Amino acid sequence: MAPVQLRSMPRRTRLLLFAAVVCCLFVWLHPSSNIFGLDPQDLKLFTFGLSLEHHDVLRYVDPLIGTANGGHVFPGATLPYGMAKAVADTQSPAENAAGFVSDNNPVLGFSHMHDSGTGGHPSLGNFPLFVHPGCPDDDFKKCKYTVMQRVTDRVNGSVMASPGYFSINLTNTVRAEMTATQHAVLYRFGFHGNATVDVAAAADEPVVSGVPYSPLVLVDLSDLMSSRSTGGIRVHPEAGRITGEGKYAPSFGSGSYEAFFCADFRGAAIRRTGTFQGEAAAEEPKLLDNSKPEFYVPSGSVGAWIQFEAPPENRLLARVGVSFVSVDQACENAEKEIPDWKFDGVERAARSAWREKLSAIEVDATGVSEELLTTFWSGLYRSLLSPQNYTGENPLWSSTEPYYDSFYCIWDSFRAQHPLLTIIDPVAQTEMVRALIDIYRHEGKLPDCRMSFSKGFTQGGSNADIVIADAYIKHLRSGINWTTAYEAVVSDAEVEPPNWGLEGRGNLVSWHALGYIPWDDEDRNGTGPASRTISRGVEYAYDDFCISQLAAALGHDEDAAKYARRGGNWRNYWNPDQRDIHLDADGDVTQSRFVGFLQPRLRNGTFRYHRTRSCSPVQDMHSCYYDTALDTYEGSPWLYSFFAPQDMATLIGLMGGRAAFVDRLRYFHESGIAYIGNEQAFLPTFQFHYAGRPGLSSHFVREYIPAQFNASVNGLPGNDDCAMGAFSAFAMMGFFPVAGQDVYLLTAPFFPEVRLRATGGGSKTNTWAVIKVHGFDPAGKRKYIRRARLNGDDYTRNWISHDFFRNGGLLELWVDVDEGDWGTRETDVPPSYPPKAEEGRRGDGGGGGGGLLLSRVDE
Repeated sequence: MAPVQLRSMPRRTRLLLFAAVVCCLFVWLHPSSNIFGLDPQDLKLFTFGLSLEHHDVLRYVDPLIGTANGGHVFPGATLPYGMAKAVADTQSPAENAAGFVSDNNPVLGFSHMHDSGTGGHPSLGNFPLFVHPGCPDDDFKKCKYTVMQRVTDRVNGSVMASPGYFSINLTNTVRAEMTATQHAVLYRFGFHGNATVDVAAAADEPVVSGVPYSPLVLVDLSDLMSSRSTGGIRVHPEAGRITGEGKYAPSFGSGSYEAFFCADFRGAAIRRTGTFQGEAAAEEPKLLDNSKPEFYVPSGSVGAWIQFEAPPENRLLARVGVSFVSVDQACENAEKEIPDWKFDGVERAARSAWREKLSAIEVDATGVSEELLTTFWSGLYRSLLSPQNYTGENPLWSSTEPYYDSFYCIWDSFRAQHPLLTIIDPVAQTEMVRALIDIYRHEGKLPDCRMSFSKGFTQGGSNADIVIADAYIKHLRSGINWTTAYEAVVSDAEVEPPNWGLEGRGNLVSWHALGYIPWDDEDRNGTGPASRTISRGVEYAYDDFCISQLAAALGHDEDAAKYARRGGNWRNYWNPDQRDIHLDADGDVTQSRFVGFLQPRLRNGTFRYHRTRSCSPVQDMHSCYYDTALDTYEGSPWLYSFFAPQDMATLIGLMGGRAAFVDRLRYFHESGIAYIGNEQAFLPTFQFHYAGRPGLSSHFVREYIPAQFNASVNGLPGNDDCAMGAFSAFAMMGFFPVAGQDVYLLTAPFFPEVRLRATGGGSKTNTWAVIKVHGFDPAGKRKYIRRARLNGDDYTRNWISHDFFRNGGLLELWVDVDEGDWGTRETDVPPSYPPKAEEGRRGDGGGGGGGLLLSRVDE
């Protein structure tokens, strides 16, 4: 191993290697004095085991973080981007969007597909299994079948979750374990083993004594949202197989999707089989399908069941394959991916897949608390749960391109998650970009939100434009058709779809002509919620700016200039006279010292008043959503007034200069107006960099972590969207992306050293991007960067480009307890693209960026 590679390793790794070498040399040189009782080969295996344990970061992954307090995190068994996602579903109103919640509510069943971190309605949860250890009086009709009647309490403290594994004990004496492959789940159900059992279901129900031990497993066609419209199910008595399908509604979109399953069982002889509709169970018929009028049940529990003899080893295995194409493909998925039914082997393979994905990052954990390590690695883990890789499972069109689904939503994920994947898993991120382009190719528009093969609601701008531009900027080129990619983003900018609530942009006639979306606009080209004119407007402006970067790189010079001008349209919402009027603690009307905010405008150019603090934690927090009439989305004008990442120099000037900007941004974070539980607040945590105060970014990162991001089950400030984990991971590693630009804002890491594998555009190499902290303080008091050096040369910029992560290198940071002058000069701050003076006009462009970030690069 080269000396430079040794020097770049974490300190603890170097010490372990040194100790191992010393021990091996001692045994080799003094075999008769082997104090370990091992021969050299044994010692080699022993030291390798130590090294493996040191690197096994999975012990710091807690999938239960975010399973309470609205985090909506999926904690069950799955692979990175896996389609199969198994967990216990709980009866937790308004919380069980991902199936399981860490509360005291009972269990509804165990289902095999979920989404993670979403808002809105529960998602997926199709075809839940439920297991009874037996039926009262050995009468299958006396078992409970419907969702509402079969609910059973969990045993407190019995839940265990780790990458690729989930288990829980129920008060009916059943223990459920589950693990997963890409398209299939293997369950292991354990039983008490006595001839009879005393069954306790819900806490308010009496214990049923003396139930004969003869397990009954049912499969229900329901889903978490109770959205099923049609479907069918069949039980195969000889084979012990249950198959079925159903049609369901997406959780945050329009349309429907079909899903299919195939369940097989092992571990005991079959006694009897049958079907059920509601609470009525029977041994005949064995098939319920849409050809029988009496079957049609638009909602509620309908399914099939199998009852077994007492299992000789007191456990049953259930293998469930899932598909969005057909029952046959669901069966094939299960048979191909879990042919030998070995639970421990499937779990080991899942853990290995997670370990491999997370190996793109290494940290020196010396002095770092287990709480922070768990927060960090668990956040990285959650960032790899979605989007889900549905390649080969797309029923809508035939394509050789990858297909990913569960983009919940790009409005959330473009800010942190996709930039994180660009660094740690560029192959998957490239496939996601290709999938987005293929969706455009077959459906006519890029999605902003997409789930279950359905169009999701568009929360703001057409932010897939940013993801695509970001990919080009950061050299994710493999297999991407840039001609079609550019066509797709231009379609967003120029062509208004009939329903811009589901894709693309609305109000484009006014956007092009006036440079803003009027509050009283008359849009005759499409329909969508007449709301969010401020937040959609500033996002459209940034989307256009990012398109200008891509246009310049691809040689579309006129387009580049046009979209750069439109990138300045955010300024058309700036009302320099708007005061921050609000109620004080005593309920009296008052105003802060800050003047000038984004406000909605009318067609005649005048401003309309929108309360500056509406939709923030201090005023009407839950009033700005997709279908409300207000002008911002999930955030206040205070928040959106900071969103001009393409033109921060102009924004700082509008707010009164550097000192005034810093004063305002500090007030935003300290007054309670900021809410870090929504992704738009991520970048403002770091925007002190633009005013030459990077130390304050480090300060507020430490305010939010671990106060808002920690290792408890409610350790997230909002629903995860796979973005909250990316935010905490970036913040703890010491840099944060400005998505759509080649800019990462530098702060003090939470570790003595961070190492990221440099991929050089996608292929795995042994080169690393290393961030090393001198003077590291585990308590976090030395949180201000006072000096930096990049590859041996002094480095004063408070930001760094993607080349560092792509090509590797060594960034050294010296930290202290006080701010210094590092990163404070005008030449040290990130780039900004203010409009040219002659372009600062109302109309097409309404002012816009003059400089361009990218040089032209051949395709």
